[in-house]
Amino acid sequence: MHIQINTDKNVEGPDAFADQMKAIVESTLNRFSEHITRVEVHLSDENSDKAGINDKRCLMEARLEGRQPIAVTHQAANLDLAVRGAAEKLKHMIESTLGRLDNH
Repeated sequence: MHIQINTDKNVEGPDAFADQMKAIVESTLNRFSEHITRVEVHLSDENSDKAGINDKRCLMEARLEGRQPIAVTHQAANLDLAVRGAAEKLKHMIESTLGRLDNH
């Protein structure tokens, strides 16, 4: 499973930040790693320099082998929570998708 982190111009972070975000995605989606070829994480700050409630956004897209991509978004007060929320949503979508496939 390849994980790619993308940020908008309002989100800055060192390599350690990207590694931390990758670790969150890996730990949440690890049990599906044989089905996932790639996960793209897009991080943005909706309000730029201004403060705001739940203005950090994470769009996460997973590409499952032989399937259409699955995408979710989550907004939170900080990027860590936004990534964790999106990863959980994505995990539930993948569980649902793979569960439907097992039933056929």
